[in-house]
Amino acid sequence: MEGNHNNFSEGNAAKRARRQGMLAALATYLIWGVLPLYWNLLARASANEILAHRIVWSFLFMLVVLVLTKRWQRFKEDCRGLWQNKRRGAILLAAAFIISINWLTYIWAVNHDHVIDTSIGYYINPLMSVLFGIIFFRERIGGLKKLCILLAAVGIFLMTYQLGSLPWVSVVLAVSFSVYGALKKQLQLNPFSSITLETLLMLPFALPYITGLMMSPENHFSMGTPDLAVFLMGTGVVTAVPLVLFSYGANLLPLNVLGFFQYISPTIGLLLGIFFFHEEFGLAQISALGFIWVALGLFTVAESLQRKG
Repeated sequence: MEGNHNNFSEGNAAKRARRQGMLAALATYLIWGVLPLYWNLLARASANEILAHRIVWSFLFMLVVLVLTKRWQRFKEDCRGLWQNKRRGAILLAAAFIISINWLTYIWAVNHDHVIDTSIGYYINPLMSVLFGIIFFRERIGGLKKLCILLAAVGIFLMTYQLGSLPWVSVVLAVSFSVYGALKKQLQLNPFSSITLETLLMLPFALPYITGLMMSPENHFSMGTPDLAVFLMGTGVVTAVPLVLFSYGANLLPLNVLGFFQYISPTIGLLLGIFFFHEEFGLAQISALGFIWVALGLFTVAESLQRKG
């Protein structure tokens, strides 16, 4: 009887952990999905200024998170390990630069009427990650996944042909986030330590920029409206909170379950681009998304078959 009771308790605990993980993952991708609305509140400031504040306030917020979640000791151990292994330190520095490029592109895109392009970029991202897995980690994939990558490439080609120019926002976001993911995979660093250190490494660029801006009429932090200053400070919260939630969800859920949630944020972004920002959604975008959605559907089937196999 005691054994049955223990099994029942373990089963309930597993279900509870799975439910908590799914709620955390759902919250993560919902926040990422509605972020264009937040960046739109900061549209009076330049993308460079928003990025600089995002780095500074994210770093400060993550320091608070490390202390409150009692991860400070782990953070110090990670710092020592990176100092002793210069190769890992260089990978971390590269990751910090790449994610900064990603953030800057995303912020600029939202405030320059390219929200739909950001959505397309993040739809492509899972397939781009597979491609990078082949290139960087020599991962082998089946014919169905190769077809998925080809279909996504056709979608981007058609969009480029119909628009007369490469949808560079989509490409930069997909490539930068995939490279970032590949670097983080090599790094194998605790996510709390990672985001703290990534923003710390960018402080030497962000702080002088903000300091110089303080003496300029382009400064929106001290010379703008109080609400804008608060929103700039809040960039740290909207950056760090979903990353913390994502880390929590990733620890409680298998990757295949977590993978289903990743399409929530680009779908919300797409809907916001069409109905809130009133961006053009013509044949070029529809044809590109059509190929990408088919590719993602086949990709999901391929993943399912691979797990069953």
